[in-house]
Amino acid sequence: MTVQTQEIVHEVHGCVGFITLNRPKALNALSLSMIRALSACLLAWRDDERIHAVAIRGSKADRPFGHFCAGGDIRFFHQALLAGDPSVEDFFTEEYALDHLIHCYPKPYLAFMDGVVMGGGMGISQGASHRIVTSNTTMAMPETDIGLFPDVGGGYFLGRCPGSAGEWLGLTGAPVNAEQAIGLGLADHLMDATRLPQAWDALKAIDPQHPEQLSDWIGEHTTPVQGQPLPDAQWIDQVFSLPTVSDIVQALESHGSDWAGHTLSLVRKRSPLMQHVTLAQVRRARHLSLAEDLRMERDLVRHCFQTDHLSRRGVSSETVEGIRALAVDKDHTPKWLPERIADVTPEMVLPFFESPWPASAHPLRHLS
Repeated sequence: MTVQTQEIVHEVHGCVGFITLNRPKALNALSLSMIRALSACLLAWRDDERIHAVAIRGSKADRPFGHFCAGGDIRFFHQALLAGDPSVEDFFTEEYALDHLIHCYPKPYLAFMDGVVMGGGMGISQGASHRIVTSNTTMAMPETDIGLFPDVGGGYFLGRCPGSAGEWLGLTGAPVNAEQAIGLGLADHLMDATRLPQAWDALKAIDPQHPEQLSDWIGEHTTPVQGQPLPDAQWIDQVFSLPTVSDIVQALESHGSDWAGHTLSLVRKRSPLMQHVTLAQVRRARHLSLAEDLRMERDLVRHCFQTDHLSRRGVSSETVEGIRALAVDKDHTPKWLPERIADVTPEMVLPFFESPWPASAHPLRHLS
């Protein structure tokens, strides 16, 4: 049986449930309706004894596989915040609950992470039991470019990357390829992109009486790789382990290499305020459970949109300004406040980590 909405296709073949993200013109960016459809589908299949595994992919208009998911629908965030639409709050609460559900899913969950995998796409794939990448994969957490931070559990999975790679990924938004993602612990299996349709169809033949066939499927359709270290891993660890963003910038300025110059341009392009928040987020999350990290990130999102300690809300918030510059007006000249990394103070950053809710009323209090 195939069930299709405008943005989600889900169907069952044999003992496997198949999900296709069906918003190709937006690179399968997640809308609130998609998050709700995914959550309902996964909860139903979790409790259905006939379903033994789940597979999820992105689509493209002219072929069955396309970019997995480019993130959340940032245009929706912008419109909702300008209109005072409270559903933007529901978006993040429900998205983070979905991400938690996937991380804790009791059945094999196979994410076909072909093409662009960013932001919200990382949220619905990093918890997968089988994270499959291809030569087309471009993976990144670029949220500081829109005045946000690497959410959807980003603190949790970036904080568990080797060395200081998580800080580098979060502060620069730099992309990594398939082999690098495997080396960073952000992917598990490499698949030839031309074999994706064949591998997808082969899942339909798995016998529920022989669950070992899933391991056989992995062996047949993926290529064993050790993962590729980042080419500048030693410098990344040396620079991005420094105590503050200002220290990182000073080290990059004095480094003198092409790598440092390129990295410095990435860091300076993004929101100075959210660079400081992101560094603190990733380092705090290293010592948190997934549920604790998602609750912290939910607090951070509220403060991003309602930055009351800086007297900034809605249209004046760093996030709305970042989305405006990148995706609405597309002038790529956001007016960040403060303008310089050196002007961000601890008094600006620390209130982001104070929860606006008592523990008993937190919107993600049920996560464990």
